[in-house]
Amino acid sequence: MSEVKLIGITGGSGCGKSTIVRKISEVCSDLVVIAQDNYYKSAVFINNSNITAYNFDHPDAFDIELLHQHLSDLKNGKAIEMPQYDFVHHCRTSQTIHVEPASLIIVEGLMVLHDPEIRKLLDLKIYVDAPDDVRFIRRLQRDINERGRTVESVIKQYLEVVRPGHMAFIEPTKDYADLIVPEGGHNESALNVLISFVKEICNS
Repeated sequence: MSEVKLIGITGGSGCGKSTIVRKISEVCSDLVVIAQDNYYKSAVFINNSNITAYNFDHPDAFDIELLHQHLSDLKNGKAIEMPQYDFVHHCRTSQTIHVEPASLIIVEGLMVLHDPEIRKLLDLKIYVDAPDDVRFIRRLQRDINERGRTVESVIKQYLEVVRPGHMAFIEPTKDYADLIVPEGGHNESALNVLISFVKEICNS
């Protein structure tokens, strides 16, 4: 296998990270996507009524050591067992997914650029930007449709922990980005730069 390249994609909740991942996958088939969300620590005591009792929008909510180890393994050509997370019951499941390395590894999530050791592993650091109102609407729709949440609990969590967490831990990591993609992945100029880089990796 040729040298493995690692791209980190971050941005606030609902910014359009998955859109960027999808566009990359259209031009490179030999890739693996690692979602930082799979590396949340379990918080089984959480429900709709006490959703802010645990801050999922804080770096400490993630098992950063395991994520770093897995990214290092993949970059060194070693397979991993990626954990799975149950967002309805807020816990890591007993199942894992066997992931073989590929020429391109993408890690995407809220805090991908927060940890300096993970930043050192990345060959390209991307920050996806989007207006706050757009991000909130997307999050509201996702949490209700996919995670069994109520409108009230989503709003409460957003105001009390999501927005403060974004301002404190996510927005500042924009300074570490090699490429900022505005408008939630709908900026053609930024996407063209990104796709050119990806094509070089896939054809090398």
